[in-house]
Amino acid sequence: MNTSDDTPRIGDVRNIGEPLRFANVEPLAGFSAEPAKKGQQVKVWTRLALTSDEPLFHRLVKDLARVIHHMAQQAGTAVDLRRADTVLLIFKPDDSAELWVDTAAVSLWCMPKRAMKAGEVVFEEDIVDVTGMYFPCVDFGEGDKVFCLFRQDWRFGFAFDTTAGKLDIEGFTTTLGTLYRQMRYKHLYDALGEAALFDRLLATGWFPFVEIINAEFKDILSHCEAGFDIAEIEEKVVAKFDTPRTERILERWVAKPHFGAKAELLKEAITAYNNRKPISVIKILLTEIEGILKEAYRAAHDGQVAKLKDLLAFAEASAERKVGGSNTLLFPKAFGRYLNKYTFANFDPSAQTGTAGSRHAVGHGAASQESYTMVSALQAILTLDQIAFYT
Repeated sequence: MNTSDDTPRIGDVRNIGEPLRFANVEPLAGFSAEPAKKGQQVKVWTRLALTSDEPLFHRLVKDLARVIHHMAQQAGTAVDLRRADTVLLIFKPDDSAELWVDTAAVSLWCMPKRAMKAGEVVFEEDIVDVTGMYFPCVDFGEGDKVFCLFRQDWRFGFAFDTTAGKLDIEGFTTTLGTLYRQMRYKHLYDALGEAALFDRLLATGWFPFVEIINAEFKDILSHCEAGFDIAEIEEKVVAKFDTPRTERILERWVAKPHFGAKAELLKEAITAYNNRKPISVIKILLTEIEGILKEAYRAAHDGQVAKLKDLLAFAEASAERKVGGSNTLLFPKAFGRYLNKYTFANFDPSAQTGTAGSRHAVGHGAASQESYTMVSALQAILTLDQIAFYT
């Protein structure tokens, strides 16, 4: 039995190798942002982040590769970055440098949608959002200057910070996480950024909800992109929400104080879904969403009340505060549009256009009977679940 101090333990993280170390190197100040003649003033980028989708990326990385190649030659060693996945270059205040080429441990800061134990396997569908990427076993100092180049699928991300004596490692971690997220989930950002495609999703009541973003939504999005009938796969999506899965969603809800006050109503809705009674699900949940938002708003604003418009803005702002921005996988701005254009969409009573996807149509008894489907019931559950992650 191995009882040495080197015995791996759950939660232990180690680098898989050592960096190349260089001495007496000239630290980089950054990259020129514009052309200039000798003696002229020039703007210099000292902090920047971009992906290989941007033309500037290739110019900057080629120049950096030449610098690294020269450093390696001077030190009598060889470095080939063309096959590297993760490159981390750190210039130290004492004119030394460290070059990590696929040898530094890498961690992601993620928001999970379920409780986890240390050492437990994490599946992609467990991830709600990615908020940071960092190197847990590399020592950084405030006086360091850092450059990071990494591959994600068929793209690369590149970020650097050469701000003298002011390295913000937490900010750099967030920047790398943003690059990772934008590349790994580019198909989602593209889908929500394409107005026509997003409108087709809205028309069918679908959104990259947290619960399905890394699972069923892939097929939903593919069908919308291809212009296929979404009904072809909707029943398959509904079938994947069995009792254990919906019960986990319910547990997530009632754990929050502003949901807990509605616990019996929410439990009734989930039971109705499991018994394939969509009318009860929709009647309960769509009429309770506003009340739950009001409870969350009161808790955050010392008991103040607000109108629906302010409640929807509050939900969007809450999500941004929670994850530190609007361009995360919670997609707060896009969800704000979903709520306005679908869940709380206005309807024309005289034209009888109301459906069970609209809270107003349901609340006024103006939704057609045939629109109370299991698909609409599931969308109501996922909408409320999204709000649970926001607030």
